[in-house]
Amino acid sequence: MADSSKKMQIVFASAECAPFVKTGGLGDVAGSLPAALVRAGAEVIVMVPKYATIKDEYKAQMEHFSDFYVSLGWRNEYCGLEKLEYDGVTYMFIDNERYFARDYPYGFFDDGERFAFFSKAITESLQHLPAGFECDILHCNDWQTALAPVFLREFYQGLPLYDRVKTVFSIHNVAFQGQFSDTVMEDILGVAHIPAAASQLRCDACSINYMMGALRYADAITTVSPTYANEIQTPEFGEGLDGVLRERSYALQGILNGIDVTGFDPATDKRIAANYTVEDRGGKAVCKAKLQEELGLEVRDDRPLMVMVTRLTRQKGMDLVMYALDRILSGGVQVAVLGTGDRDYEDGLRYFQDKYPGTMAARIEFDPALSQRMYAAADMFLMPSKFEPCGLSQIIAMRYGTLPIVRETGGLKDTVIPYNEFTGEGTGFSFSNFNGDEMGDAVFRAARLFWDNRDAWNQLVTQAMSQDFSWTRSADKYLDLYFFMHPEIERPATVVDEPVVVAEPEPKAEPVVEEPKAEEKPVKAESKVKIEAALETEAKPAAKSAAKKTTTRKTTSKKATTTKATTTKTTATKTTTTRKRTTAAAKKAAEAEAAPEVKAEAAVEAKPAVKAPAKTTAKKTTATKSTTAKKATATKAAATKATAKKAAPKAAAKPAAKVEETPAESKAEATVEAKPTAKTTTRKRTTTAKKTTAKAATPKAETKPAAAKEEPKAEVKVKPEPAKETPVSPVATTVEKAPSKKTSVRKATATRKRR
Repeated sequence: MADSSKKMQIVFASAECAPFVKTGGLGDVAGSLPAALVRAGAEVIVMVPKYATIKDEYKAQMEHFSDFYVSLGWRNEYCGLEKLEYDGVTYMFIDNERYFARDYPYGFFDDGERFAFFSKAITESLQHLPAGFECDILHCNDWQTALAPVFLREFYQGLPLYDRVKTVFSIHNVAFQGQFSDTVMEDILGVAHIPAAASQLRCDACSINYMMGALRYADAITTVSPTYANEIQTPEFGEGLDGVLRERSYALQGILNGIDVTGFDPATDKRIAANYTVEDRGGKAVCKAKLQEELGLEVRDDRPLMVMVTRLTRQKGMDLVMYALDRILSGGVQVAVLGTGDRDYEDGLRYFQDKYPGTMAARIEFDPALSQRMYAAADMFLMPSKFEPCGLSQIIAMRYGTLPIVRETGGLKDTVIPYNEFTGEGTGFSFSNFNGDEMGDAVFRAARLFWDNRDAWNQLVTQAMSQDFSWTRSADKYLDLYFFMHPEIERPATVVDEPVVVAEPEPKAEPVVEEPKAEEKPVKAESKVKIEAALETEAKPAAKSAAKKTTTRKTTSKKATTTKATTTKTTATKTTTTRKRTTAAAKKAAEAEAAPEVKAEAAVEAKPAVKAPAKTTAKKTTATKSTTAKKATATKAAATKATAKKAAPKAAAKPAAKVEETPAESKAEATVEAKPTAKTTTRKRTTTAKKTTAKAATPKAETKPAAAKEEPKAEVKVKPEPAKETPVSPVATTVEKAPSKKTSVRKATATRKRR
């Protein structure tokens, strides 16, 4: 059962972490992902070596938390934990001056020993964390921390504190694996006597591979993009580890990195010439003009400006750039490059700068401030990498409205949607193969769009700037993995979201609940006069077709009607259907109760009220003449006359309702029955009612709104009387055996002639 009181507690281990120490993308990840995890409700402690290069301002804020000794092979090494709270995250710096008090994080002869110590110190530190913090997830990054899962399994497994710890290992670049001589296996690692560990760390006859150890020992493996996760399982990209990665492909997944959307925000960035937003990009034109002036390029807004901010290496696609740069520059595209790297590439860029003054600018240096101005000012950003695990530059470029031109590899393929000229979709441009001509074609596809269709270009920029590359999205993916590994811990995000999900349907469900109530109200009125809904449902379907025919014939022959009858068209139609034994007193009582309740029902039941009697009308006309009409006339003639004198509309409605005594199988039966009634009782009154009835039958649908209040009254009276007349079996039998429709119509016509 999930524990709702416990938070997910994560130890995040990395050899570098911004802003304390950073040499590449790993520092950005370690500096941003833990903070996003904390915002999502997890508890995180980040472990980083205490390098001498960390600024004094941070060192001054550190608090000595604990110290102990770590066994490393035959030696015991001091380890101090220096605690620092920064931006809502707890940092624990591993202190050992012999290993970390150096001018640069990497590149020393004893790196194998230094980071073996770091990995062992991480696992040992799990026993010395703040009170209440019990590690659930140990998340290690790259080869510098790759031995931690190995040490945890071989030296600490079985201890109560470590039993719950699950390990995650993230590959940021599979090319850097941490390969060392196998002599360190016993001298430093102390695992030579453990066959399982020795065999799984060894990569050849005389070497061991730290990263291979993590790939075999970690509970889960991640890398920095879904495409890169697939690529490293192939010999082309796997750097010799593709076999191991294929074996553990079930535990491998790619999760895209994010960027600090607050730090990289064109609306607030103080490092750029002018601020702008996705809605108002006027400031971007200012940034472009300022950068062109700064770099010595022609200040022209009609020429696309393409930039690169990169290491000048083959991996970053510089071979392709050198091949296609002459074609690009001569084609009218301005180019600016910032970076350092291989000497051949640096010299080549300087050559093109001299060859194309005003069109090409090369800055062979490392300048973070200038790079920011280039991201904001450019129209296009070129990134033709041979391979790219994730890449941040293309994401930053899109954030600043600069469209990336990338090769479809790794994270570049996952983050940049190629432009589709037919649908307008996309956030940039791409090409597939590591080929200079393909790259040049992609550049000119972008340039032509810039020149020929500025509206489509602007829409593409809007789409690029609207992408979500925040760390919040990435953190959510990592939490999915963490909680999958610890199902007994309840995820806070799920608990928070549930009420919202439940709350939304409730308002929608309320109308659904109210509708039945609205329908039930008439039912309550009907129940008061003992109506059975079943009677109505039996009559309606059977009588629809006959109703139309019989009613139409009668209405065409009786179009003349009085002014008063016109105002009560619908009323007469409804009331004539209730001519069965409803007394004036019962009628008034039913009207008072039903009028406010059946408004909603009126529009729906108005049609069935006329259609229902159709089937039985033809059958019952003859029987009504001989049986029903006589009884009704003899019994209720006096009441009918008295009522008829009060008002013409009322006379047409009430007497008609009283005359009917036919069985209760239909509501509007009186449309035909009014004729026999007229014979024996009051011809003048009944004739008026008949005419009104006939007139009302045809325009019924038109007059519904006008007589909405009175229609329900008639319906309520119609339904109760059938219930009362149901026991009169002889009448019912006579009605069912009545003559056919034609016979009924003939007799009805004869009746009119006699009158």
